[in-house]
Amino acid sequence: MPFTKLGLSPEVVRGAEAMGFTDPTPIQLRAIPAAMALRDMIGSAQTGTGKTAAFALPILTHLESHGELRALILEPTRELAMQVETAVRDHARFTDIKVGVVYGGVGYGPQKEALKDGLDILVATPGRLLDLMSQGLVPLKTVRHAVLDEMDRMLDMGFLPDVKRIIEKCPKDRQTMLFSATMPPEIEGMTQWVLRDPEVIEIGMRQSPADTIRHALYPVARDQKFDLLTTLLARTNYDSVLIFTRTKYEADRIAALLKTANHSVAALHSNRTQSERVEALQGFKSGRFEVMVATDIASRGLDIAGVSHVINYDVPQHPEDYVHRIGRTGRAQSTGDAFTLYTAEELDDIRKIERFIGQRIERLKIDDYPYMYTALFNEKDMAGGLSTTRGARTLSGYSAGSRRKRR
Repeated sequence: MPFTKLGLSPEVVRGAEAMGFTDPTPIQLRAIPAAMALRDMIGSAQTGTGKTAAFALPILTHLESHGELRALILEPTRELAMQVETAVRDHARFTDIKVGVVYGGVGYGPQKEALKDGLDILVATPGRLLDLMSQGLVPLKTVRHAVLDEMDRMLDMGFLPDVKRIIEKCPKDRQTMLFSATMPPEIEGMTQWVLRDPEVIEIGMRQSPADTIRHALYPVARDQKFDLLTTLLARTNYDSVLIFTRTKYEADRIAALLKTANHSVAALHSNRTQSERVEALQGFKSGRFEVMVATDIASRGLDIAGVSHVINYDVPQHPEDYVHRIGRTGRAQSTGDAFTLYTAEELDDIRKIERFIGQRIERLKIDDYPYMYTALFNEKDMAGGLSTTRGARTLSGYSAGSRRKRR
């Protein structure tokens, strides 16, 4: 079914088509009719499936033209807020609807000016929004559409009390749409005070990686972990690589070491200044940086197209974070590879991930690599033996020495 059959306005359809949207994705096919009918909603789908358009296109259609603030979209991080604001603005390009964004870590001046000029849709992080509300700059009494995006992530970051304070300032007679990759009990409890008879839309298994992603585990002794990382990079033909670490310190350390090994690298985590984070994201998207080392700030929702490989330098402690991390590749029906380096200390976390996703992940060794002994090579789970990447080939099937850098 094309977008033209979903009840969207011609201007909004033109905006979607101008962004390269042709046929609606499954989440869009299910969510847009419900949103057009002004139903409250709980939406869940795998990453890279077009959730932003699923709520943005109906809201833009309902707003029709410029007026007062009528739509509020809450996001857990600055990066997500900026990304969603850009997407909504692009969808609205053939309308006169004004879209703005507010988030912390930067000055108030431009954000206050945008609010003073008048917005129809406001994308915001909870902390900065509450700050501006306390100054009387963001009255929410006219809001007719509220979107709580990446709600499980907001829970993880402790934003639930802030979200409650914000929603309580919105009119009760509103449409509320909640989107979350996972559904912990706290979110299910929110249906009692936030949502009215919500329609539940779930596309695919929330805990399964996309089938466009090929993933594998690389056991290694702790002292060889970084060396194995550089060997993988040297023997892999990639377009761009996103490397995940558990801590901000480790992200900076790995990025610095990779720079000394002549890789063009950016680092992304919450201790970086806003200008540094914007530079890292834009440089990675444009190809100026071939590698980005990040904490889990980049694992949820960030739309980074063209990531051919994800490497978990550290195993995530929470199994659902594994699915989110590797979901940065294999997006929009393209294929991608995800490698996870793990030591004996991380084996329990690996087993939790495998139980969570309901499958055993293949273990691989690099051919002709001078491995130090680790008890992982005797792991009982490795029935049938440990696979070897024959001929120093990666999951992508590229031969050693043929690594492709962006130009």
